Amino acid sequence: MARIVVFAAFTAVLGTFPGIYLAGSAVPIVLQNTGPLLCGSLLGARRGTASVALFLGLVALGLPLLSGGRGGIAPFVGPSAGFLFGWILSALVVGLIVFLVRKPTLPVLLLANLAGITVDYLVGLPVMAAAMGDFRAAGIAMLGYVPGDLAKVVLVSLVAVAVHRAFPNATPRRERTAR
Repeated sequence: MARIVVFAAFTAVLGTFPGIYLAGSAVPIVLQNTGPLLCGSLLGARRGTASVALFLGLVALGLPLLSGGRGGIAPFVGPSAGFLFGWILSALVVGLIVFLVRKPTLPVLLLANLAGITVDYLVGLPVMAAAMGDFRAAGIAMLGYVPGDLAKVVLVSLVAVAVHRAFPNATPRRERTAR
């Protein structure tokens, strides 16, 4: 339980870094989307997802924890809503991949976090497109996020592999049974 709360708080701290709005986009580039990736990478699927859900619940209650001091229901009905909901699935997917391997190596974590950010895009892009009224324009706008998000995937994976080396039993993993 303590880890879930600590990682929700860590995700909130990442919101202190201001978002950068690209020209014509209603969704900012934020460092905060690394939080769900780290939650899944370090806590596993169940705890990582719980941590992100706790964080988003606090935001929905009105706490200004999102980048730029946003909070309340408005972020969940605007153009960034899909990305916020995508964070839950992102943590789940990353956590499941990490759970399935015996030892999370850098290539596994890179794959897991790339899958996590991809899931976030798959949920976020249609919602952003609906808010913009143009799927093509939203897709083109999304291209501006890709380089930064790829850098975040590498950064999160490097941090996660270092933590897994330092604390090898901290994340729940599937036990291999002898037959």
